[in-house]
Amino acid sequence: MQQSAVPELAHTHTRPIHWLATATALAGVVAVSGFLQPDRATAAQHGSEGKTAPAAVAAPDPAGVDFPIECGPTKAVVQKRASGDLDGDGRPETVAVVRCEAGSGTPPSGVYVLTRAEDDPRARVVATLVDPKERLSVTDFTVRDATITVTLLGYSSRDVPSCCPDVTDRAKWQWKNGAFVRSTPSGAHSV
Repeated sequence: MQQSAVPELAHTHTRPIHWLATATALAGVVAVSGFLQPDRATAAQHGSEGKTAPAAVAAPDPAGVDFPIECGPTKAVVQKRASGDLDGDGRPETVAVVRCEAGSGTPPSGVYVLTRAEDDPRARVVATLVDPKERLSVTDFTVRDATITVTLLGYSSRDVPSCCPDVTDRAKWQWKNGAFVRSTPSGAHSV
């Protein structure tokens, strides 16, 4: 029988007490590391071209906007509005549902996208998604994840009175290749 050049060491045979000691030591390290925190990061940009994060930009306000809607003797009223970054440029746009103020009936709605230039506080219309000339009224309206979704009430013929829309449709718009593209949301159907 050959003998090893290295003598047999007592710690090479594991016993339950060895596992318990290892687990206790590991638990101690984890507990202590929870109390120790690294210093705050103090990294800095070198040179004078250090960039700062863009300041939060307020969404365009539809108040005072000249909407392309003919109301005659009444005025245009913003019924609903929502904002979001629709084109991915980091600046919010506002979508406004506008109709003529009317005492009765169901006046048609217009859906407009507003933006404003960095150096100009006034909002301006950059897109008409629903033209009031289409005789549609907007009920449900959301702006979420750069998508505009609306429920539209319309008429099956010119003979249907304006008080009583008889067609329901859903539409959504997303910014693609420099324009708002209309599509039908999944699960939407006309009545």
